[in-house]
Formats: sequence, C-alpha cells, structure tokens
Amino acid sequence: MITFNIAQWRAWAPGLASVEDWQQWSLAPRPLPDHDESPDVSFLPAMQRRRLGRMARMAFAVGWPLAQDHEQLPLVFVSRHGETPRTFEILRDLAAGEPLSPTQFSLSVHNAVIGLWSIMRGSTCEMTALAAAGDGLEHGVFEAATLLAEGAAAVLLIITEERPPEAYAQWIDDVPFPYAVGLLLTPGDTWSLSLDSAGADAQPSRWPHALSLLQTLHADQPACQHPWKKRLWTWQRNH
Repeated sequence: MITFNIAQWRAWAPGLASVEDWQQWSLAPRPLPDHDESPDVSFLPAMQRRRLGRMARMAFAVGWPLAQDHEQLPLVFVSRHGETPRTFEILRDLAAGEPLSPTQFSLSVHNAVIGLWSIMRGSTCEMTALAAAGDGLEHGVFEAATLLAEGAAAVLLIITEERPPEAYAQWIDDVPFPYAVGLLLTPGDTWSLSLDSAGADAQPSRWPHALSLLQTLHADQPACQHPWKKRLWTWQRNH
C-alpha cells in the first residue's frame, strides 16, 4: 500500500474543460461526441504549438497549469495506446510507398511528449513514459510514489488517450473519447492505494480508471475499486 496527497488536478476532454464541466459529467457520465476539438495551448509559442498533435496538446493543457509553481517537477506520463493517429499516418505512407517524415516519426514514439515537455519547460529532472494496460493510472501512481519516497516535493502524473482511427476499432475499445487527466501528487496520507488479487467475478470498470477516479473525487466518495484482469486496485480516501 502507498499513501499520498492529490494536491491539485486538471482534466480535459471535448466539451469538458472547467471544474464545473467535469462536476456535471461526473454526476451523469456519458460518451462524448468527438468533433476534432483540441484544447487551448496558447501559452506555448506558435512554432512549438504547430508540432503538437492533439494528444500532446491535451497533456500540455492539463499539465502546464499544475507545474506553474514548480521550477523542476518530476513527470510521469502514461498512455496505453500513444499517438495512434500519427502512427496510422506513418503506416499509410509506408503502404503507399511514400517517403516518411522524420518529424512525424520522431513525434510518434511513446516518450515524445516528455521530450517536448523537457525542452519547452527547460526541465532536467526525472521523467518517465509508461505504456501500461487498462490500469496504467495505478502503475503511474506507483511510479510517482517512488519519486516521492526518494525526496521529491511533488510529482506530476499525466494520463492521456487519443481516440484511435476507425481502422483500430476492432482492437481498441477502451477509449470512449479523447481525454487527459493531470494529478499533482505530494507526500501525505490523504489517499491510499493498495493492490490485491481480483476475484473471478470482478467486472472491469465502465470507464477508464482515470475518468472513474474523477467521478470519485467529485462525488466525495470515500473509496473506489478498479479491477483489471487479476488485479484489484483499491483507492481509499483517509480523511
């Protein structure tokens, strides 16, 4: 079991940008239409903005405000599927015998977001990119907890997923809409997270774990559980 505080949070999805938006969604969660909307990242220079795909923009939109008061802030970035639209375009070019774009390729790799983050913020502290399964949120929290245990005053955790191209629909069914969630974790014991073995009858969470956690935060619930395969994660609000 690990303990920590959630000092601040931010989230973004199409049509959901403010705390009030997410409060309303948490009371009546539903799938969202995707109209290719992207978050506002006007705080970045225009030349740098142009390089960012929507997934990177989502990560920056939720993470940048949380990092404002921290000159050097360790970052844990989590995405199960990564830049699927960009990767799909590269595969289409390959299939058509077209030359590949070095920029497209460099921005499609899984640690591209933390590389861009490091450059744009001038940050040289610890950064990790994880590609976990459906419980990537919890793996990210454990990674962040190790950094807190090593003396970090705070750790930024960003979980984001892009809506995959239609060609992936047969294999990727766990992204109801594009979203990003940022959590600023600090040492403390307001929250605890524990891992147990899930029973054979455990049903997966209806929503991705990061979105389910937002529901718990807004409903002021004392606990929630996230089963994934043989693992059962229990979030407990201690006070």
